[in-house]
Amino acid sequence: MGHIAEASPLFKARIAGVFYLLTFLTGGFAIYVGDKLVVDGNAAATASHILANRSWVLLGFAADIAVIACYVTVTALFYGLFKPVSQSLSLLAACFSLVGCTIQAFSSFFDLAPLIVLGGAQYLSVFKVEQLQALALMFSELGGQAYKVGLVFFGLYCLLIGYLIFRSTFLPRILGVLMAFAGLGWLTFLQPLLASHLWPYIALPGFIGEGSLTLWLLVMGVNGQRWKEQAELAGA
Repeated sequence: MGHIAEASPLFKARIAGVFYLLTFLTGGFAIYVGDKLVVDGNAAATASHILANRSWVLLGFAADIAVIACYVTVTALFYGLFKPVSQSLSLLAACFSLVGCTIQAFSSFFDLAPLIVLGGAQYLSVFKVEQLQALALMFSELGGQAYKVGLVFFGLYCLLIGYLIFRSTFLPRILGVLMAFAGLGWLTFLQPLLASHLWPYIALPGFIGEGSLTLWLLVMGVNGQRWKEQAELAGA
């Protein structure tokens, strides 16, 4: 990270694009694993899937941790890239992102709890099988709810990044608009009932906005000369 901090803005942008892409890939795999294991409202089926696919549970947990690690890296790189636009807003955006990452890191440990509950330990013999299955489903759903709380903070992050892009001179303004729409989509999780009715359609703005920014960073990067000019103005 020390070498990256001293690198050119174009190189930073490309590295941010790479880690953003890794976030998409690992996040998609984590969602796939969750859909494969959890059956909404059916504790017995969920427990059966978890016990039959223990390795998938661990892979899903690893994917969640990888998503968080990649997004923290993106957050650090974006802070440096957008600091010339507004250091205070760039710092505030980074704080929102890190809070979201912390919440989702916490939520990922709920994915491991069903393995313990269904593990057959002697001290769990005081519970009936149906109770253990219900607990396993409860932990899975708690993890999902905590994950959605993290999305609210990522919504605030995307809104601020969209604004910073719009005010910048080194990235197209349309990317800022798309990122702002992505943020508004994630902010619907402030109303869980509304978000559940609109899912998965509310993920579309996020996919378009964050996906467009990722693609632009990978292919075009940023205008290094304009970034330097804006950094000099900010320093002055």
